[in-house]
Amino acid sequence: MNGEERRNKIIDYIEHSPVPVSGTALANHFSVSRQAVVQDIALLRASGNDILSTNRGYVIAPKPKVFTRTFKVSHSDDQTADELSLIVDLGGKVLNVFVDHNVYGRFEAKLDITSRRDVARFINDVESGNSSLLKNVTCNEHFHTIEAPSEEILDEIEQSLKQNGYIK
Repeated sequence: MNGEERRNKIIDYIEHSPVPVSGTALANHFSVSRQAVVQDIALLRASGNDILSTNRGYVIAPKPKVFTRTFKVSHSDDQTADELSLIVDLGGKVLNVFVDHNVYGRFEAKLDITSRRDVARFINDVESGNSSLLKNVTCNEHFHTIEAPSEEILDEIEQSLKQNGYIK
């Protein structure tokens, strides 16, 4: 087995272990030196794997669970700040905005709005740049992809968007 194959198997081994895995245990399992394991872990970390060293061994850092949902909304320009604030106040992150134009197809812009400060910056950027909101090319109809830490929060966001008339 070459080094790349071993590193892939090390990740798999650590991920499926119910307890932290020591460098010695990895070295014995893969029939290499402990130094080879240390180098493999360094390479794995450098390539973006979130491996933590504990006093009991290596573990993969838990990935936070996030949930996404896309909402079709419609509102006036004056309601944009309110719509975005409603989402972030309930714990959502506005990942993007997109429209599906009948002739030109899909247009999308990344937003990554997570706070009222981000909302204010976005509104200021639109107003100071003499720009028009993307929703205006489709008579106010547009979509947002929203990220949240739970489905319940996404449900709350959806309910609130409906109550405020943003979802018909």
